[in-house]
Amino acid sequence: MRSTFAVANDIGGKFVKFILRAFLLISVLASRPVLSAEAPAEIPVDAFVESGSLVQPIISPNGEKIAFRERVGERTYVSFRPVDTEEIARVAFPEGYDLNWYRWAGDTKLLISATRKSIFYGIDLPVSSLIAYDVTTRKATQLGLKSQGLVGDDVLYVDPAGNFLLMAVSKSIFSTPGVYRVEIGSNTFTEIVRPQDNVWSWIADGSGVVRMGVAYGEQATRIYYRRSNEEKFALVDKIRKGKDEENAPESLIDVSQIVAGKDEGYVLSNKENGRFALYRFSYTSREIGEKLLDHPENDITGFTLNDAGTDIESATLTDDRDRIVWFDPAYKSLQRLLDKALPGQEAWIQSRSADGKRMTVFSTSPTDPGSYYIFEPSAKRLHRFAGLNDHINPAVLAVTKYIRYTARDGLSVPAYLTLPVGRQPGKLPLIVMPHGGPYGVRDTLDYNREVQFLANRGYAVIQPNFRGSDSYGEDYYKKGEGQIGRAMQDDLDDAVDWLAKEGIADATRVCIIGSSYGGYAALWGVIRNPERYRCAASFAGVTDFVTQLKYSKKGMESRHARKWQDIVRGDEDFKLDTVSPAKNAGKLTRPILLTHGDDDNVVPISQFNMMVAALKKAGKAAESHVYENEGHGLDEPANQKDWLERLEAFLDAHNPADPL
Repeated sequence: MRSTFAVANDIGGKFVKFILRAFLLISVLASRPVLSAEAPAEIPVDAFVESGSLVQPIISPNGEKIAFRERVGERTYVSFRPVDTEEIARVAFPEGYDLNWYRWAGDTKLLISATRKSIFYGIDLPVSSLIAYDVTTRKATQLGLKSQGLVGDDVLYVDPAGNFLLMAVSKSIFSTPGVYRVEIGSNTFTEIVRPQDNVWSWIADGSGVVRMGVAYGEQATRIYYRRSNEEKFALVDKIRKGKDEENAPESLIDVSQIVAGKDEGYVLSNKENGRFALYRFSYTSREIGEKLLDHPENDITGFTLNDAGTDIESATLTDDRDRIVWFDPAYKSLQRLLDKALPGQEAWIQSRSADGKRMTVFSTSPTDPGSYYIFEPSAKRLHRFAGLNDHINPAVLAVTKYIRYTARDGLSVPAYLTLPVGRQPGKLPLIVMPHGGPYGVRDTLDYNREVQFLANRGYAVIQPNFRGSDSYGEDYYKKGEGQIGRAMQDDLDDAVDWLAKEGIADATRVCIIGSSYGGYAALWGVIRNPERYRCAASFAGVTDFVTQLKYSKKGMESRHARKWQDIVRGDEDFKLDTVSPAKNAGKLTRPILLTHGDDDNVVPISQFNMMVAALKKAGKAAESHVYENEGHGLDEPANQKDWLERLEAFLDAHNPADPL
């Protein structure tokens, strides 16, 4: 979790801090259980999939309402209610749409982004849309042109009063976007920046001035800039393809936020040592100035400006866990109070009212699914109003530790290791669980339902942040380029060897499980190295990289490299078919569990169908299942339960754990 909101400057006073700290510590610590050292009883599957009534709450600017995501039956809603009551109202959007994000526009309107699949020239492609919902009149308005491209939710700026927004929109899938002022109540579009050749990205500052455009051409990437609406855009930098592009600091095109009214702001750059740090930055000269924050091993992953957009407020990074670094002294003090009040937890300020008198706070840990609080600093009140899952006692869950092991080529690979409670850490059955992505993604120390479920059933679980994973610097990232199915897969195998050498895991009792790219890695693991893995389970896994990359090249782009073909393929003559499970189904000799959602907009169901067809053609058996009306994850509790039950039965049959 990461904070993206500003915090009020009116928090302070030694007396208030003392009283608040004492109040928070007493109220929270009194109810916090002590972790168990004995083997717990088997937790029912139902308990793992039970969930609270709301997630991801954000408070309105006036502090009177909270909006949140809610699952009711088989449908997902953006819902809202007053802070002080439980009178819930729900926003329904059309069937076939997956919710992306939502935010307040003033005190009375919600902006909701959703995605559906559409077929263009025989290819399923995701199309995003934007809805404005008035919580007073209960009227929904679709915001968009009559004819537009695939991206319909590229919001650059929202008027604090909620009357209008700025949005970049293309009139077709073949044209570059212009920027429009959109009157939220009437869906009236006024073009304020016309489309320009090859400019696909526009950036506005915190006052609503479109200040920068990025053009991607065949020969060079061009950066255009202006100070105000009255000026024309001027070319301020050109990065030529090839050598110039390879040697250019990534920050030259990685400006995500522009300080209002100034030509100097902030940027993340990896120019010094390959790890992203936070620097001052001139938009006009494109020169990087003073370094403000770095980390000896990990990237700085983001930063936020204050509400006015006039200065920096915080930055984020991930080492063993996600962290926030506050530049605002009041926020720094507030974070210390929350950390002391919630020991062993990550405490994140997620949203706040405009006056800073009310905030939503989220806390979590590897043994705690998470809690939501309303925090009122001046009233010395921290009120827990919802939890992600209150059906599991954190005291009986397993501790997750951040470790490192050495891969066969000498690379130090970070990972998370979870051992079952109350069992001797020797010769344990093992689950290797690679993350999705694979690029620009990593595992963290957050609570993981599957990890805790498997640990409760007696398995050790290793989550390697294999080469190519995010936040470990450019060198670590680029060691993964072109290594899908190759060195990235070696890192997973080497985790098994390390755990066996340490005496923790039994190398003859290993199964590999994953989702998305992790599902691919699971399938490829048992095809490539059946001697290492007894079985594999995949949810929403990629099975054919050639067709997947045609479907969604955007998912393979990153700030480190923009040529997605090079990232995935690596060597120009490398054939992705050689590492695609569907193209190598005939080599399968181990049991696999293959599952997918039929409404997946990220890895389409066609990937599942190709693998099933290839297995049938090769005369290979596999357990398979399709979840109806599910996307790139399981939202319906009944399906979450079914997945865990299938997984448990599959493992009991092919890689059973030791009985208690």
